[in-house]
Amino acid sequence: MASIDVNQIAKGMKLEIEGYPYEIVDYQHVKPGKGQAFARIKLKNLKTGNVVEKTYKVGEKLELADFEEREMEYIYNDGESYYFMDTKTYEQVGVSETALGEKAKFLKENTTVMVQFYKGEAISVKLPKSIVLQVTDTEPGFKGDTVSNVTKPATLETGAVIQVPMFINPGDYVKVNPETGEYIERVNIK
Repeated sequence: MASIDVNQIAKGMKLEIEGYPYEIVDYQHVKPGKGQAFARIKLKNLKTGNVVEKTYKVGEKLELADFEEREMEYIYNDGESYYFMDTKTYEQVGVSETALGEKAKFLKENTTVMVQFYKGEAISVKLPKSIVLQVTDTEPGFKGDTVSNVTKPATLETGAVIQVPMFINPGDYVKVNPETGEYIERVNIK
């Protein structure tokens, strides 16, 4: 496995620490007035989703993770795992529901995602920045409900429940940020 010096780290880089894959979320190089320089690194565990902060002295070596991302299409779930297909090779892989966590609520069949592999095993999924989904159930809106900061719950076609503005009705399509579960805008689909 390849290793790098602490001075070479960058945001988004994948490292292997204590047998787990981590992604660098943020880092800060610190050069105190006295003593040796160090790097304070915020890391996200790609298997569990936990975020930790670690400190390394300049000159220490870090191991790069055996990590790969492939574009795949979500095809179905069997109650325990979600299955994705590589559209070039037609290879199918499953990712457990626990590994997906809250992201599973926004998965719709035929959605293209980035499946993350660690040592050849599919461990997680990176969803697009926004997903368009249909509202299946919400209280009806009324003419004049245009105040932007008043929201109501709405159930989407995938079963996810998000907060939407009062003017959204059942049957409307909305763009949602799947990372935060926040409403972005209403979308007109003909």
